[in-house]
Amino acid sequence: MPVYALGDELAFPDPELAEENGLLAVGGDLRPERLLLAYSLGIFPWYEDGLPILWHSPDPRFVLIASDIHVGRTLRKRMQKRPFEVRLDTAFQEVVERCAGVARPGQSGTWITKEMTRAYVRLHELGFAHSVEAWQGDRLVGGLYGVSMGAGFFGESMFALEPDASKIAFVTLVRQLQTWNIELVDCQVYTAHLARFGARQWHRRQFLELLSETLSAPTRRGRWELDDTG
Repeated sequence: MPVYALGDELAFPDPELAEENGLLAVGGDLRPERLLLAYSLGIFPWYEDGLPILWHSPDPRFVLIASDIHVGRTLRKRMQKRPFEVRLDTAFQEVVERCAGVARPGQSGTWITKEMTRAYVRLHELGFAHSVEAWQGDRLVGGLYGVSMGAGFFGESMFALEPDASKIAFVTLVRQLQTWNIELVDCQVYTAHLARFGARQWHRRQFLELLSETLSAPTRRGRWELDDTG
């Protein structure tokens, strides 16, 4: 399959034309309109400094249905002790920067470039990108961020500076998404970490069919807050 070169036109090739490794297109820009179009088509940017923007649509796709989340007994007991205060959308840029700065096994750098950070901060300002944060007092110790459209949440990255911080943030988010009838949680590509929560690999075509249905729902746009469940 050829890799498509994007120009100024706001368009993408059919995601089914992606290469075996998921790479679909190269170039273009990270303006909000293009990013939102990409997510609506099951495409996301993933590249490193020094490379042009690379756009991916992997097959299989790693997906969690919010109502299927599995929380192990040990983590459930830890959450009952409330070791962290979990908040939404109070430190979006800091979460992105922490995700970019945390060392990861097998990676010498980060794909969250300064250009990417600026682009997602802009999506946050427009009410489409959101952060979930675990706090110990005034210290941010874990979290994740992603984009939401329709009844879907498209996860991008997470970090933890304390044990279970990102796990607790993630579970809190998914439970909140369920109450808002946001069932599709796009995890993009396989990780053992998210597989333990019940994420599964789907054929791309199956994912795209669900995505189309998901986007027919209204978008919960603007700053998010956790429901007061007492």
